[in-house]
This record gives sequence, structure tokens and C-alpha cells, in this order.
Amino acid sequence: MMNNIPTFVKWAGGKKQLLSQFEPYFPMEINRYFEPFVGGGAVAFYIIKQYSPQEVNLSDSNEELVNAYNIIKDDVDSLIGVLGEYKKRHSREFYYKIRALRPNALSRLERAARFIYLNKTCYNGLYRVNAKGQFNVPMGSYKHPAILNEHELKEISRLLQNTSVETKQFYEIEDKAKRGDFVYFDPPYYPISKTSSFTAYTKETFLDQEQERLAKLYTELDRKGVNVMLSNSDSDFIKNLYSGYHINFVLASRMISCDAKGRGKLKELVVTNYLPAHQLQISAYPAPDSSNK
Repeated sequence: MMNNIPTFVKWAGGKKQLLSQFEPYFPMEINRYFEPFVGGGAVAFYIIKQYSPQEVNLSDSNEELVNAYNIIKDDVDSLIGVLGEYKKRHSREFYYKIRALRPNALSRLERAARFIYLNKTCYNGLYRVNAKGQFNVPMGSYKHPAILNEHELKEISRLLQNTSVETKQFYEIEDKAKRGDFVYFDPPYYPISKTSSFTAYTKETFLDQEQERLAKLYTELDRKGVNVMLSNSDSDFIKNLYSGYHINFVLASRMISCDAKGRGKLKELVVTNYLPAHQLQISAYPAPDSSNK
């Protein structure tokens, strides 16, 4: 099942590799699903395929990402056609020509094609913008970049048909999520070292103040009876913010530093405001009878 989850962009902190570890922490039933930091969408696509929720609400503050989702949803065949042309024309000169284009001067279709093309051909699949919101990652050194995967795009389009994908800030879901809903937060991770402090998915940063605001929202949703799950780095700062909840750990393969020696498994946090199903089963076992001892 995990290998059948499609993705259309490379995304720092992507969760596809963690789905098998996440599965025990999802609620047993999901009817309404919210994901305010949708990113590459691996968790959302897994939830849709595995749980078939009645309502799915995806959002992100990255306008280019959200636009790409909606073009895939509404006009995937045209997108495939444009990406096919980009694949034929791909070169260093073409990359920087496309990178120099300003999204606001393009059609929604052209913006989506540009976004996906740059993501697939830039250095390390890194999405980074400068203070003016301009994409500024150099070209990668791929011999055969995966610019177009027609099968995955069509599969994603099918999965998105009954979803809402909007450009929103994470805190805008507070008034929408209600008792019994499931919300998954996957924010830019809190830096655990100077070499892992990348947070520029958009021109806004996401550091202490934003993490604290997210933790406050987590608490508000908990009070409303919403089931909430959150991923973040294994840092004292984050553990203190969520000390009143169930904190578990998963192991992820991450680029810890630019040095190849700094690559390996990192422990990451999974925070839930409910006891996961597998832990409920453990806690439900009767205590050993010691009366005969």
C-alpha cells in the first residue's frame, strides 16, 4: 500500500517514507480530514485511499503549490501536454529562462507547469524563495530528471476529485474543524542545528513564534474534541510545547547536513491528543492476577 502512494513534487520533509510508521497513529476512522501544511501530499493521498473520508480539506500557504494541485485536479491532460514540451526542451538555458518567469504574469496552467518543472530539475528538489518571494534555487545536475510522470499525475487527479485545496494559513482551520474531525499538522520543522534551519518554503519564516502559535491552535482544537496529530523535530523546544500530549517517535532518513557523512536516520516526533489504536489495545489488556503469588 505504501509504495502505491503517488507524489508529484519533491518536498523537503516529505512523509512518503514514514507512512508505514505513521499508520498505527492514525485514528481508526476518519470522516472529515484537514491538512493545513499539505506539502507533497503523501499523507493526504494515503488517507484518501485507505480511509475514504467523506470530506477532505487540504491547504498550504504556498500559492504555487496550491495552484499546481488544482490544475492537476481540474486540467491534468493539459498539464501533461505542457510538461511533455518542457521535457523535450530541458537544458541549462531553458531552466534559467523558465526560472526567470514571474508566476503572476502566467496562466494558471503555465504556473503549475513551471512549478513542477523547476521542482524536478532544480538542485536537490529544494523549494526556496528569497525575501521577494522569487524562486532562487540553481539547476540540479540530473542526467534524466523525472519531469513528467503521466501515470502518477492522473492518479493524483483522481484522488483529488472530491477534495478542497486552498491557499490558507494554518490557523484558518480553527473555526472549521469540529468534534470528531481529524487534523494532521506537518509544519516546517523546528531547527535542531544550524545546518538544518531551512524554513523558507514561502517568503515567511516559521520559527519560535509560529511554532508557539501552532501549539496554541493544537490546544484549542483539542478542547473542541478534534483528533489532532502533529509531526516535528525531536527538540526540547517542541517537546515542551506539547508536553501534555502523547509524544511518540519515528525514524526518518533525512539530509542532516551538506556533508554526505551527515546523512542518516533522525528521530522525529509524532504528537497526538488521543491514544493511538495500538496503544489502546495494549492498555486494554487486563493486569496480571497476582492473588495466587
